[in-house]
Amino acid sequence: MSGCRCLLDWCGLESRLITLRSRSGLSFENVINTFTQTAKHERCSFHGNVNVGEDVTIEELRQAYHAVVLSYGAEGNRSMEIPGEDFPGVFSAKDFVGWYNGLPTNKELCPDLSSETAVILGQGNVALDVARILLSPLDMLKETDITQNSLAALAGSNVRRVLIVGRRGPLQIACTIKELREMVNLPNTRADMLTSDFEGIAEALKDLPRPRKRLTELMMKAVKEGGDDKVEKCCGFRFFRSPVEVLTGADGKRATGIRLTLNKLEGSGDGARAVPTGQIEDVECGLIISSIGYKSIPIDPTVPFDPRKAIVPNDMGRVQDTAGLYCSGWVKRGPTGVIATTMNDSFDTARVLIQDMEAGKLDVSVNKLGAQAITDLLQTRGVRTVLFSEWEKINAEEEKRGKSLGKPREKLLDIDEMLKIAWS
Repeated sequence: MSGCRCLLDWCGLESRLITLRSRSGLSFENVINTFTQTAKHERCSFHGNVNVGEDVTIEELRQAYHAVVLSYGAEGNRSMEIPGEDFPGVFSAKDFVGWYNGLPTNKELCPDLSSETAVILGQGNVALDVARILLSPLDMLKETDITQNSLAALAGSNVRRVLIVGRRGPLQIACTIKELREMVNLPNTRADMLTSDFEGIAEALKDLPRPRKRLTELMMKAVKEGGDDKVEKCCGFRFFRSPVEVLTGADGKRATGIRLTLNKLEGSGDGARAVPTGQIEDVECGLIISSIGYKSIPIDPTVPFDPRKAIVPNDMGRVQDTAGLYCSGWVKRGPTGVIATTMNDSFDTARVLIQDMEAGKLDVSVNKLGAQAITDLLQTRGVRTVLFSEWEKINAEEEKRGKSLGKPREKLLDIDEMLKIAWS
């Protein structure tokens, strides 16, 4: 991209990769290596410990660079909008995942794992990740980069049964087959499914696309085989159910269960709509995790934002009515897909950006100061940035601490400590 100044900006120090496993066939080691190569490129500047929209505005970035690409993902939670969802014992999947992945903002979460049954609302990949963490043998988790605090809490967990609830049926489940296979193959864990949820599914198999067919066959196999009743842990799906209320004990102070409404489907395939039947089912549980989706949030008042879709309005990555501003990933199309999906989406946005350069829609003839302008601006505002070489000090310290524990890394949970190491 000759003549076009570009910025790689990592906003804050809380970004983490879940290194338990890659969902896309890409190893996280490859992802990290690719990111490192990019960050170290002579034409790339890394500005860590910067909050875009606060420390520097989007308009200031646009003045410094020929093109700015927004790829800040989806850090907000979708609300269930039911009574009791704010009671103790109810968590968002985003926060729960942040807790065991070592995000500083979630280090004080302290989930109560004393209940035997946990209910996860939502049936996507994140929901299955959470179920796997709750039920995996401790020896398996010790080999990952899960934090020691989380490991200690899980060591004392009484959770033995996890139900993953979805409003529609088996043919609309949102997870991928890798996630499902890992769940059904968890050691010392049996499948807990309802045969009634799978009525008529066998007849529909022949008309399904191959990926959906394989996914459904794996679920049906789990239903058929059941499992060893002597195994103390179990995990399973509950279909055709939507949450309507979080139940509490007599003191009304914390969650003790979830009330579900039973649904029927109108339509078929991915377009099927869940319609309440009026029947109600109560499930006793002490831990409820909402995994109904993430949402992007506005980053700067000058950037167009669609609050209903929770995305930046765009045309193939071109931000609506804002020349030189682009977007990719979840903030572009919503929180769907895995690493490979987002990677390919970023390629699409890059191609559009290059097309605009070649067509003259993006004027690169005007000189832009790029990183130097942003560096000077942040210095005048007293914002001390973290260079990539300084971030590598944090990375090295985490790996060092992990090595002593027989783990890939032990993540730092305090931002001040991170900054102290980075600037040492």
